[in-house]
Amino acid sequence: MKVLLLHQHFKTPATGGALRSYYLAKALVDRNISVTVITGYNGDTLKSEKIEGIEVHFLPVPYDNRFGFWKRSVSFLKYNIRAVNLAATIPEIDICYAISVPLTIGVAAYWLKQRYRINYVFEVGDLWPEAPIQMGFVNNYIFKQVLYGLEKFIYRHAAAIVALSPAIQNSVEKKAPGKTVYLVPNMADTEFYRPAEKNENLLKKFGIPQKFVISYIGAIGLANGLDFYIECARASKQADLPVHFILCGDGALLNYFHRIVKQYQLSNFTILSFQDRQGVHDIMSVTDATFICYKPLPILETGSPNKYFDGLAAGKLIAINFGGWIKQEIEAEHCGIFIDPRDPTNFVRKLKPFVDASSKLKECQQASRLLAESKYSRKILSEKFAEIVMREVHASPVPSQ
Repeated sequence: MKVLLLHQHFKTPATGGALRSYYLAKALVDRNISVTVITGYNGDTLKSEKIEGIEVHFLPVPYDNRFGFWKRSVSFLKYNIRAVNLAATIPEIDICYAISVPLTIGVAAYWLKQRYRINYVFEVGDLWPEAPIQMGFVNNYIFKQVLYGLEKFIYRHAAAIVALSPAIQNSVEKKAPGKTVYLVPNMADTEFYRPAEKNENLLKKFGIPQKFVISYIGAIGLANGLDFYIECARASKQADLPVHFILCGDGALLNYFHRIVKQYQLSNFTILSFQDRQGVHDIMSVTDATFICYKPLPILETGSPNKYFDGLAAGKLIAINFGGWIKQEIEAEHCGIFIDPRDPTNFVRKLKPFVDASSKLKECQQASRLLAESKYSRKILSEKFAEIVMREVHASPVPSQ
């Protein structure tokens, strides 16, 4: 059995970043299923590598989180064209697994289905085009309708769809009635991340005082609304709450936040450079709580952020500033707190009981780890994903064109 995995932003533990597609590929390889990945990178020539049993082809298609909407769109288009051309040279593909974003990866998958009779399963990580529309990147009415039509077209022609959250699953089922929509959230790597006591050497390495530490680790872009995270740090400093803030990652607004932290003289705030998986592990090991932050837009409440599952696996208190399914879950499982996104002082009030009482903090941290182990562990979801792929491979073949 051979699976073609299309994902423009495929990452590995060595490079850091979101590792979902790596976890999925490994889930198949570990079950003796051949996996070929076509991805992009900021290089000049095509290169191919064998990474832990995964055959990976890197297309020279530049992409950066700092790109604007149209520059990103050009990158997506270039990747699609080159990925289809390369896929045509790969023999005996049984099924294509296409990972969005972007939504347009579904066009490449559809073309392979039409031209080479290869069924595709389409993964929906974020609801496009609704996300860029609510973010204000797409305003033209006709263009909006074209994108909505493309979304439904891609769903309709997929053999099946994989949604990363219950909210995404519900949305897709409404737009593609009758289509099989599986729920496979992001994974909590409970083998790699484990609850542990703080390491004094790592505190010194990162220049972090022996205080309650809250970390944001991830993309630093417009959607993340990290101005609010800065305001929480300012409110904590004014209230003399002994909390130290970490911001770690990369993105379009990184330099802006460097300036803001300096301007506000936030001695309780540290900005760390982008880290590989081991670096994230080290930051997690000195962290008490993880913060997940988004701009106050309904569409951003539907996602399945990696940082949530890493925080659960590492056994951390989860702090969020948005509603939706994650808010419902952390409140039901007693492993996190919701911060009013309109009021940074609410952060101080909500977090203070955990700063003051280590036993209360420990209870929530243990609840996080239990949730990771029982519902989101890599072992559980890898098995579920592999079963889905094998089921779809053995389903009805693509009809003759």
